[in-house]
Amino acid sequence: MTAGSAPTSDAAGFTVRAVADRLGIPTATLRSWNRRYNIGPPQQRPGQHRLYSEADIALLVRMLGLIDAGATPAGAAAAVRGPIPAHGDRTALLTAAFALDASTMSGLLTAHVREFGVVDTWDLLCRPAFADIIARQSSGEGCIDVEHALSWCITSVLHRTSPPPGTPHPTAILLACTSGENHALPLEVLRAALAERGVEAKMLGPDVPTAALTDALARQERPASVVLWSQQESTALTSAVRACLGASARVFVGGPGWEEVILPDSAIRVVSLTDAVDHLA
Repeated sequence: MTAGSAPTSDAAGFTVRAVADRLGIPTATLRSWNRRYNIGPPQQRPGQHRLYSEADIALLVRMLGLIDAGATPAGAAAAVRGPIPAHGDRTALLTAAFALDASTMSGLLTAHVREFGVVDTWDLLCRPAFADIIARQSSGEGCIDVEHALSWCITSVLHRTSPPPGTPHPTAILLACTSGENHALPLEVLRAALAERGVEAKMLGPDVPTAALTDALARQERPASVVLWSQQESTALTSAVRACLGASARVFVGGPGWEEVILPDSAIRVVSLTDAVDHLA
């Protein structure tokens, strides 16, 4: 790879010019294919540069190969993208999940994110799929492995389709699970939904000690907002909320763990992914 093809950052991806240089095609062609055929980065990021991932580039390479073999651009794009998924149809996703078929799960999730966005993919596809899996667990079927495999695929797809936008937000946004809480997937989804809006959020991940939260806040040069996720009441730590408020952060809490917890008046409960995105973006 030449110096001109270097990614803008390791996390964010490649600019349209870098991809054009790498593939030997005009930037205008890439922009046209992105607009007409949805080949390339998602387009729901107003005011942001669209950055291509390695997965996007792999699709373009396959598309160029089909065009060289005689296909039209429209036909090649349809072939590499596959059929447009049905909005919220989880049947195929569940079949792939119970087969532990990561490739099919990733393809279905990627297509749904590109067609309908992160919020609809989570609310209409992923959450109902998890509800079905948990219902089968409750009936005695051993499928915790299925839940974990689907979670991993969702996270990996969101990293590829919704990388960090790379543009600082006026407010620093930190996403963290409280100490002892390991269910970080909802925060991964929130990070991706914000990135889709062009809003950067810093992911601290699962099981973040309260002292680490205050350390992270001390590193911020801008006003900060913190989202604290708790899946269960035992990890809904008001001490973490108070520590973040004491560090002058705006604090949001999400997850079922907080439902019965009495919070400081200034802490804000978010009740859905859309609610969280609206507050933060």
